[in-house]
Amino acid sequence: MFWDFNGTVFADMQAGLDSTNDMLEERGLPPINGLEEYRELFNFPIKEYYREIGFDFAKEPYEVLAPLWVDLYNEKSKSSTLVDGVLETIDHARKLGLVQVLFSATEREMLLRQLSELGVRDCFDEVIGLDNIHAESKLHLAAKWRESHPEARILYVGDTMHDAENAKILGADCLLFTGGHQSKRRLSSCGYPLIDSVEKLIEYI
Repeated sequence: MFWDFNGTVFADMQAGLDSTNDMLEERGLPPINGLEEYRELFNFPIKEYYREIGFDFAKEPYEVLAPLWVDLYNEKSKSSTLVDGVLETIDHARKLGLVQVLFSATEREMLLRQLSELGVRDCFDEVIGLDNIHAESKLHLAAKWRESHPEARILYVGDTMHDAENAKILGADCLLFTGGHQSKRRLSSCGYPLIDSVEKLIEYI
């Protein structure tokens, strides 16, 4: 069972929005007007998302902006919590013998720290993250994992269209959670079943 982290396990949407708006406002750029608009705009790769919401890389390269955002996010996300129903669902899946893999575009050391702070590091048998903070894509990680586990049958749970792309690379069954970083309208175009509550996974499993 593959779990995306941000927005699926960790309810950090407001922290992400607030961090981005702080940076936009500091540069005199229009802020994103609330979570509903944010869910319509947020996208992968993050660099393209930054460009679309107004950041000018000729003035400040993405490689400069990304660590500034991470610093803001690390502070603001301290008040974020686990998504409702995550612990119960992981426990149910574990009792059924499913291996739990956390699969994220977050830099791995940052990811491990967040999991430890949330008290859920031991919930996952494997933690897969990027080797940098630029959140470009995790498609190559999906391909690499599938290559080394050719027989695995996978259920992938995520909250973005990028997660749907990863599920296809993995050849996985996939459910998309509508309470995360992208809107239900956008997720409905991916062709996978949608769930409004993580606890709905228990019925699916």
